[in-house]
Amino acid sequence: MEKTWRWFGKKDKITLDMLRQIGVEGIVTALHDVPNGEIWTEEAINDLKTYIESYGLRWSVVESLPVCEAIKYAGPEREQLIENYKISLANLGKCGVKTVCYNFMPVIDWIRTDLQHPWADGTSSLYFDRVRFAYFDLRILVDAIIVKTQGFVNGNIKEGDKNPVNIFRNLLALYKGIDRDALRENMRYFLAAIMPVCEEYGVNMCVHPDDPPFQVLGLPRIVTNEEDIAWFLNAVDNPHN
Repeated sequence: MEKTWRWFGKKDKITLDMLRQIGVEGIVTALHDVPNGEIWTEEAINDLKTYIESYGLRWSVVESLPVCEAIKYAGPEREQLIENYKISLANLGKCGVKTVCYNFMPVIDWIRTDLQHPWADGTSSLYFDRVRFAYFDLRILVDAIIVKTQGFVNGNIKEGDKNPVNIFRNLLALYKGIDRDALRENMRYFLAAIMPVCEEYGVNMCVHPDDPPFQVLGLPRIVTNEEDIAWFLNAVDNPHN
């Protein structure tokens, strides 16, 4: 058992000194400054790894190495993006970072309607209110969902982008005709393609469950329950999957 913590890089207000002080041993992070689809170089990986180690900590888990949308909907750039992904995985393995978290959620990553939900004890947390999401509060969608969470953790949209709603709608349109079965096949194709690299460098791919675990905005979700998990484990039967 290793005590790990999600850390969002050198600009995170929570510092590595703070994390070590509370007993954290391993860091869960990513190269947040590298655009989706581009290769993670050994130099960039080692730079962050060395920085983390200088605080007496270990880069334990990558969360996440993003799977680009064109891989998920099988766009014309899929093959090149998968090749880039394989190089990034190999570079991580060479640098000794061997646990990679990823997700296969179309367009929209984990969803929260409130980024600072107040609790009775004076604390706050992220929060998902299904009713508020169903009513599709435009202000919440643009600020909390599209810009804040998706812009940072997903990378499809960045803070400062003009017309984020239009960008978001265009992303949704890419999945027209992509149903649950098609998305499953695209996930199988991706995993089958990268497993030889994972085997060579000892990298384990760990999928993040769909969050929340049900269909949203008409997009299929395929990692929501026990049956879904059994499906992708059997579809690509490899200990690194």
